[in-house]
Amino acid sequence: MRDTTGPVPGQGRARSPALASARRVWGMVYRHLALFRRSWPRVVELMYWPVLQMIVWGFVTAYVAGMGQSTATLAAGALLGGVLLWEVALRSQMGFAVSFLEEIWSRNLGHVFVSPLRPWELVAALVCLSALRMLIGVMPAVLLAWLLYGFGLFALGPVVVLFFAALMMMGWAVALGVTALILRHGAGAESLAWSVLFGLAPISAVFYPVSVLPSWLQPVALATPSAHVFEGMRAALLEGRVDWGHLAWAFALDLLWIAAMAWVFMGQFRRAREGGALLTIGE
Repeated sequence: MRDTTGPVPGQGRARSPALASARRVWGMVYRHLALFRRSWPRVVELMYWPVLQMIVWGFVTAYVAGMGQSTATLAAGALLGGVLLWEVALRSQMGFAVSFLEEIWSRNLGHVFVSPLRPWELVAALVCLSALRMLIGVMPAVLLAWLLYGFGLFALGPVVVLFFAALMMMGWAVALGVTALILRHGAGAESLAWSVLFGLAPISAVFYPVSVLPSWLQPVALATPSAHVFEGMRAALLEGRVDWGHLAWAFALDLLWIAAMAWVFMGQFRRAREGGALLTIGE
C-alpha cells in the first residue's frame, strides 16, 4: 500500500513563517512601488515640498550669513539644518499615513485583510514605504543645499544618521496615531495626515533652543523626541560636539511613543475589524 505520510509531490517544502511574513510585507511594498513606476508625478510630488522649503529658507539663511558676523553664519547653518531635518520627520509621517490612505482610497483595505496579511505586517510595509518616500523627498533637498548654499548636512558626521533615525521613528509614531484616528473616525480624520505634525513644530525647537520657550512649556517640549534631536543638532553645528544625552532621550522617547501609538492603533484596528469598518471606511 502506498505511503501517504510523506510530502505531496510538487508541493515542495513549506516556507518558514518568517519567510512567508517577509513575502507578505514585500507584496505590500511592491504594490506601492508599482504605483511610483507608472506615475512620475507621484515621485515629483515627494520631492516638491522639501526642495521648495529648502530653496526658500536657503535664501533666508544666505541673507543672514551675508551679514558678515561669524555668529550670523552659524545661525544661518542652524536654520538650514533645522529645515532639512524637520523634513525627515514630516516626510516619514506623511509617507506612512498617505500610503495607508491610498489603500482606503482604492477600496483595497478590506481585500488586503482577506489575505493572510497580519496588522503588524501592514505596519512593517508602511514603515518601509515611509523610509523610501522620505529618502526620495529629502535627499534631493540635501544635495541642492550643498550645491546652492555650500551647506553640507552630512559634514556634521555620522551622527546625522542618528538624527535621521530618531526623527523617522517619531514620524512613524505620529503616523500610527493618525491611522488609528482614521480607523476610528473615517474620512473626517484624513486631513490629519497632512497637518498633525505641523502642530508639534512650535514645541519641537526646530529653529530655536528649548530655552526660548516659556518655562512652563519647556517640559512639554522636552517630552518630544524632536526637541532633543534639534538641540543635539545645534550642539554639533555650533559647538562641534555630539550631545549623547539628548540623543539617548530622543530614542527613549521614540520607543515610548511608538509603544503607546501601536497599542492605540491595534485597539482601533480590532474595533474596525469587528464592526466591519475595514470594508466601509472612506465611503
